[in-house]
Amino acid sequence: MPSTRLAVLDLARGLAVVAMAVYHLSWDLSWFGFVTWPVAQGDGWRIFAALIAGSFLFVAGISLDLAHHTGIRRQAFLRRLVIVIAAAAAVSLVTWFTFGDSFVRFGILHCIAISSVIALPFTRWPLWTAAAAAAFVLSLPLWASSYVFNGQLWLWTGLGTPDFGSVDYVPLAPWAGATLSGVALSKLFRRAQVWEKLSAIRATDPAGRFIRFIGRHSLPIYLLHQPVLYGLVWTATLVAGDIDRAGNAFVRNCATACQESLGAPDICEQACGCTLAFLKADGIWTAINEDPENQSLRDRMNGRYAQCLSDPELSPGTEN
Repeated sequence: MPSTRLAVLDLARGLAVVAMAVYHLSWDLSWFGFVTWPVAQGDGWRIFAALIAGSFLFVAGISLDLAHHTGIRRQAFLRRLVIVIAAAAAVSLVTWFTFGDSFVRFGILHCIAISSVIALPFTRWPLWTAAAAAAFVLSLPLWASSYVFNGQLWLWTGLGTPDFGSVDYVPLAPWAGATLSGVALSKLFRRAQVWEKLSAIRATDPAGRFIRFIGRHSLPIYLLHQPVLYGLVWTATLVAGDIDRAGNAFVRNCATACQESLGAPDICEQACGCTLAFLKADGIWTAINEDPENQSLRDRMNGRYAQCLSDPELSPGTEN
């Protein structure tokens, strides 16, 4: 095995980060009404998001095998594990303040941390064991799903029906299978001496160096990129002074989420339009756009939404 850091892995991570940024920027633009792309609900976008998550977990498995196949480096592994767990906890905390009940309970970083623990022994075991374990975990949702795993206690398994909505949910089944697949592929590549050939790829041109830099610093970039992108798009909305654009986006996203729960498009669109009208009449629409993390404002918004859902034809000035 080459002793130097493999540029091809940094490139893979870097490209995954770029794809993730593209997805999140598209989500932000859709949320604020700059585009009409169905980022939150479109099947193509969901596949795109799944491929991004899978690529991170897959590359994590490859890196795990390359780092530990000759002997488990406990100190290095534990140091990395603590960093990832701390980052996952930070994501949960920040999203709890930002999104309330939709906070990240078990997202990509949580999954990477636990998947790494599961996959670590396989770096020292034969190739066939890693391949078999990957196939087992990837297939679990097809035959092991059960109501027994419903609820908060077992949400990390991915084998039940979640009773929550979350901005990021990446359970162990099937996603830990991607990490195990990465371990298996790395073993196969070592056996076939593919890594030696791939080590010749240096990517020293400006674009390659930039992507490699992103790949080497993927964790801090992951933590920082979405708040930065969201803030930029939000600022653009305020500078443009087009609050109706945000209103249209609010109604569209609200109606989509409502339809997924109730399956009543007409009622949902009316209720969401009613909610927007009340937010403006109550004088909190601008405030909630400027401070979307304000829990008091979110509670008032949710109260108006519940009120409009019970009577979609309600409007400001017609309340009893």
